[in-house]
Amino acid sequence: MSRLEDLEAFIHVAEAGSLTKAARRLNRTLQAVSRSLATLEEDVGVQLIHRTTRHSALSEAGETFFRRVKPALEEIGEARLEVADRRKAPSGTLRVGAPILFGPDFLVPIIAEYMRAYPQVEVDLQLTDSFVDPSGAGLDLVVRIADLPDSGLQGKRLGALRRVVFGAPSYFEAHGRPAHPSELRQHACIVRTVDQRPGQWAFQIAGKPRNVGVRGPFRTNTMAAIYSAASAGLGIGYSPMWQIRHLLDTGQVETILEDFEPKPVPIHALWQENRLPPAKVRAFVDFLASRLKLDCL
Repeated sequence: MSRLEDLEAFIHVAEAGSLTKAARRLNRTLQAVSRSLATLEEDVGVQLIHRTTRHSALSEAGETFFRRVKPALEEIGEARLEVADRRKAPSGTLRVGAPILFGPDFLVPIIAEYMRAYPQVEVDLQLTDSFVDPSGAGLDLVVRIADLPDSGLQGKRLGALRRVVFGAPSYFEAHGRPAHPSELRQHACIVRTVDQRPGQWAFQIAGKPRNVGVRGPFRTNTMAAIYSAASAGLGIGYSPMWQIRHLLDTGQVETILEDFEPKPVPIHALWQENRLPPAKVRAFVDFLASRLKLDCL
């Protein structure tokens, strides 16, 4: 069976195009690299690299072998780092990005618990509703409420969040209670003007996703104003359930059209792909996964 150092020598020779350069990269002697390569070729029974005094090039068999072996060696290297890193206690500064309204209520209590468990970690929480790239923004991870993007990020699903239609009891007493999303066109709906598609509310109708156009005399750019307006009976609002939970619990608003709710929006912790997250990140993601009970909240 080939030794790991023989496989490493082969990879470095293939990438450097020279035994001398490979020996320099590996901090080994030229003779040691040459022996490793010869041992490996004897083991596999085929010439992997054509060698001259000045240059080395992969043979056809060597190209095939290189494509299979390099990812395997990278996995071994990552595994070594992960095992070594797990022996270390999380430390350093953890930089987290999260939505503005979600962070204070849901993340800060978990961060406090996390910092008590790992006192060598400092946390820098950046709140923004923009979909930032973690590495570009200097963040270790971001918490994102959206479908997992097709990007160079990997992550862990933490739950899913409902979107609901709601209004004050006084509004429904005065104007009636819609029984179908299409009836919203006859009601005063509070439109958030900064949405990607203002006045288009998502529903699940007859088993399929559908958007329903709504309008009303009061419009605003903030969710806080929507909650206040709906509570005052100005019209019907549309919001993630978690953002109006306090209004529901105190009876200021009621939800309607529950049978037509769209699919819940997933929430993920995301970090850079193809990069082993350090202990501080893995520990925090574990905290989020075990304590953030958000399925269909």
